[in-house]
Amino acid sequence: MILTAVVVVIVVAVVFDYTNGFHDAANAIATSVATRALSPRVALAMAAVMNLIGAFLGTEVASTVGSGIIEAPQGMSGLAVVLAALLGAIAWNLVTWWFGLPSSSSHALIGGLVGAATASAGTVKWDGVVEKVLVPMVLSPVVGFVLAGLVMIAILWIFKDRNPTRLSRGFRHAQTVSAAAMALGHGLQDAQKTMGVIVLALVVGGFHQGSEVPWWVVLISAGALSAGTYAGGWRIMRTLGRRIIDLDPPRGFAAELTASAVLYTTAFAFAAPISTTQTITSSILGVGATKRLSAVRWNVAGNIAVAWVVTLPAAALCAALAFWAIHPLVT
Repeated sequence: MILTAVVVVIVVAVVFDYTNGFHDAANAIATSVATRALSPRVALAMAAVMNLIGAFLGTEVASTVGSGIIEAPQGMSGLAVVLAALLGAIAWNLVTWWFGLPSSSSHALIGGLVGAATASAGTVKWDGVVEKVLVPMVLSPVVGFVLAGLVMIAILWIFKDRNPTRLSRGFRHAQTVSAAAMALGHGLQDAQKTMGVIVLALVVGGFHQGSEVPWWVVLISAGALSAGTYAGGWRIMRTLGRRIIDLDPPRGFAAELTASAVLYTTAFAFAAPISTTQTITSSILGVGATKRLSAVRWNVAGNIAVAWVVTLPAAALCAALAFWAIHPLVT
């Protein structure tokens, strides 16, 4: 019974990872597609490959998600908590994808873990939630906005006397590199979150000890994320690529460069599971503001901000409801 439950949780975790991929595909490539630096299918293929590579670059974030957010009970009750967390995160991913809102799959998963643990009267490690989730959730968009604006100002100053047509052509080529870096950072961050949940399920099921991630968990997490990325997330891609601001190649490059730098820093230096969605969106807003404030469609940005704020509690509620439905069936 326990083994069957663990297998079910792993399968659902892979489904979540897949939805994460198509939900967040826009994070890596929307700016490159919007500026026509890359065609959509080429961009998706490149993003899928870089997601796969990025997933093998570290497991620090996986350890944070697997052991630093909640303390699940052993046995079937603990597996019910993990399963409910995943179902809550998947439900919120599908809702926001349907409406084309670039919400955070990372925060949906964290909210799901907190909601399911709370519904089970389990232990939520609030210090870890505050330090590794809430503080980065507030700081990373601010850093992305400011840093992207500064990078864009530097680009405008350095290339102020260059021919605009040749400059755009050059930055289109540069965006191939910056989009690849962004996709690598997305794989580094987001695949690890699924790894952490699978390890958590193995631990509470009694099939694993500690927070070390087995190689096969890395492999299936990376594969599911890459497959989901290649499937694409066209609704959200339109929002990020066209509805916030009309991007040009230099601004697209600056946004991707900044966002990828923030992703690498938080993953390697702080082991913090930050939102790739928040990071790239705030970077796009930052480069857009250097054009003129009115160039940014602030009403669209406001809708995105509401989705950011609502994601944690909404996913937590979905996960709590899922736990109350599942728990009587498994105990």
